Amino acid sequence: MTNYSPRPARFDQAGQDQLIDAHDLEVTQPGMSALRTWSHDALALRPGETALDIGSGTGSEVFAFADAVGPTGTAVGVEPDPNLLASAERRGTERGSTAAFVSGDAYGLPFGTDSFDAVLCERVFQHLTAPARAAAEIARVLRPGGRAVVVDADWATAIVHPGDQRVVGAVIDTLISSTTNPLSGRRIAGLLSGAGLVVDGIGSHALVQDRTVGAGALVTRIAGLAALRGVITSAERDQLIVDLQAGADRGDIHISVTLFGTLVHKPN
Repeated sequence: MTNYSPRPARFDQAGQDQLIDAHDLEVTQPGMSALRTWSHDALALRPGETALDIGSGTGSEVFAFADAVGPTGTAVGVEPDPNLLASAERRGTERGSTAAFVSGDAYGLPFGTDSFDAVLCERVFQHLTAPARAAAEIARVLRPGGRAVVVDADWATAIVHPGDQRVVGAVIDTLISSTTNPLSGRRIAGLLSGAGLVVDGIGSHALVQDRTVGAGALVTRIAGLAALRGVITSAERDQLIVDLQAGADRGDIHISVTLFGTLVHKPN
């Protein structure tokens, strides 16, 4: 198997605040769980295979991979954030997992060509300035016949209700303009096809924010950014937060974004 020597991380940092806030919306939501189930079913890992998770965070998907491929297989996570990497390694030790974690990024995976049977990349492309490079890296490290699933949000599908529609529109436009690659969800299939991979299926799930939290962290922060940019007033920002909390109180609130997952394989 390939030598897993870490490389310096070169992952884009511009969207980190939004990434943290988005986790409040995404990680525990039924839509995220359903899409992850779809991803694992699509990859259909078998004992003895090699699997890679790009942007592995605290390692949850890599631990699942390790269980699926068993002691004769290999499960590896690549993560540029040293704090997340340390957390994943600590969790792996606590679990007694065979999962391995290395420092690296989507632009320069520290593995040889044709190294993996399966690759997962979840919610990374929206933060990349050069997503075609990442797609090419996925194609490079996949073995012929290997398969990959890439999952990401399309922030133009965001819905915020209730609230003045002009103000809501300005907030969503701010969210889109402040994301490095905001329409990544709709672009994944084309990027992977352009890298020479064959699209086998596309799945999607809406991530709906918990109705009890009002505006929530992400909308609150982006509304504040919209006010700072002058596209809405401070009073309009405050009123939107009030309207969303009132909606939550009476059961009339909906905040969501849709994620798309694309399954591909590398031709033999």
